[in-house]
Amino acid sequence: MPSASRSPSSFALRAVPFALLTAAALTLAPAPAPAQSLSPGLAPQASSANGSGLSADVFYRVLLGDVALQRGETSLAARAFYEAAREARDPRIAKRAAEVALQARMRGLAQESAKLWATLDPSATRPKEILAQLAVGNAGGGNVDGGFDSDVKQRLEKVLADSALTERGVGEVFLQINRFLADNPDKRQTYELVRELAKPYPNSAEAHFAVALAAYNGGIPEGNPDNTAMLEIDRALAIKPDWERAALLKTELLSRTKNDDAIKYLAAFVAANPESRAASGALAQLYVEQKRFGDARALFQKLWDNDRSAREFEFGVAVLSVQMKDWETAESLFNDLKRANYGENGAVELYLAQISEERGRYDEAIARYKAVPEGERGWLASLRVAAIMGKMGKVADARRYLADLPAVTIEQRVQVRQAEAQLLRDANDNQGAYDVLVAALVEHPDSPELLYDTAMVAERVDRIDTAEKSLRRVVELKPDDPQALNGLGYTLVDRTTRVAEGYALIERALKLSPDDPFIMDSMGWALFRMGKYAEAEQYLRRAMNTRPDAEIAAHLGEVLWAKGERDRAQEIWQSQLKTSPDNAVLLETVRRLAR
Repeated sequence: MPSASRSPSSFALRAVPFALLTAAALTLAPAPAPAQSLSPGLAPQASSANGSGLSADVFYRVLLGDVALQRGETSLAARAFYEAAREARDPRIAKRAAEVALQARMRGLAQESAKLWATLDPSATRPKEILAQLAVGNAGGGNVDGGFDSDVKQRLEKVLADSALTERGVGEVFLQINRFLADNPDKRQTYELVRELAKPYPNSAEAHFAVALAAYNGGIPEGNPDNTAMLEIDRALAIKPDWERAALLKTELLSRTKNDDAIKYLAAFVAANPESRAASGALAQLYVEQKRFGDARALFQKLWDNDRSAREFEFGVAVLSVQMKDWETAESLFNDLKRANYGENGAVELYLAQISEERGRYDEAIARYKAVPEGERGWLASLRVAAIMGKMGKVADARRYLADLPAVTIEQRVQVRQAEAQLLRDANDNQGAYDVLVAALVEHPDSPELLYDTAMVAERVDRIDTAEKSLRRVVELKPDDPQALNGLGYTLVDRTTRVAEGYALIERALKLSPDDPFIMDSMGWALFRMGKYAEAEQYLRRAMNTRPDAEIAAHLGEVLWAKGERDRAQEIWQSQLKTSPDNAVLLETVRRLAR
């Protein structure tokens, strides 16, 4: 079924993606003071008449570069740093110029800055690495035949040879080399080049890691009997058994075939290296993918217990507590994070508001949502206020509140109309919601979001022609969007006789998003409509195991009922009715079949 047919309990406020849980927690840490984002060692220096510091002109250019960076104007920043470095003859500024120019994809300026850096600091290896990277990049990732320039291998060999003579050795070069070669479309050729470059360094764990990564990135066809990537990463780990970066790549390789093996390996690695935060975070992610939220939370709890100053781990425990619906623990932790002034842009306040809403403390939830600072989260919180007013039966007040919101951008105006329509849908006024969305489409006729929502409501008011037309337009606008394909496919399967056409669309959606429980449900329902009960049951059971849901339960029960397994159907329906007693689809199914 279309996933939008079930409205999330917290509109647009779902928990952060757990694949990025650790990164999200770190991102939400208090931002460093502005001076920390300036060129290291440069900002504190003032101009001086005797030239012992930066001249006024150089200082101005450095300041200009930092301000430009803060505004996201990387091209301007790179030029300012380069000019400052050229005048001051300071390798620190030249380094800044080279790195920023690379970020801005200004190859020529990056090359000039790296050359200046190398001249000013002949012992530095990084400018040589940048020049080698640009040697590859200047070939556009390869020559006209899809290969590298003839001197690329020699340049990289020279960089490695020079690095081997330094205290740092070749490790850093090998850690960067796949990124240097990333533009080359011929991944097998990249793998061959990395393998050749690594041969002279059999005792370098980083060299084996680079070969493994090149193979993993597509240099070796899947199913290669030599299992090159795994062999090379095991060689790297034999040299550096506690190297978490290699352990994470091995985990990724194992998870390609079986998550249980990946979990078993990484759990052993974390047990042997309990201080490895990245490995613990990755293991937590694997647990979350298997819905082992308690195990994931225990990992973050242990990390936090070991370092009470690491608030990002407390944040992880709190978010997982929300996922587990352990509202008391989550609220206590988020309140502690708020007292510690952790996070930015209202992240903690937003979670606290959501917890109040989930616990039915609506007045408190509204106050907390309104307290979220201005910005993206503040805007989402303001929309949520209207939904809570609707829950309190104040639909008219909520509509007036939405009308008064300062929606400035097109996206915000669309979201206000969506929120108003959802408000009416929640109040069982589907016709009112339909009228709001149709009017909104006059102003924004090609908004995929409005078109999709219109289709969902049109189906409820028996305007199947409008639903199909709207969804077809969404597919035209977003031909590879699995939700659009699924929405149109399910509508055709459920509400028309064109089941085969709907099945084909759902099949396309499932290929694009194979783990989406609602698309699995649509496929199961399509197979049921085609009389393929056994296959339908398989998809519906997978969907139900992934996401217990009232409408999926309705479909699964109906399939079992059609197969003659009526007791099992009744068990599934009654079980789901305990958590979703008001779901219209489930109630209609039970009344129609089990009377």
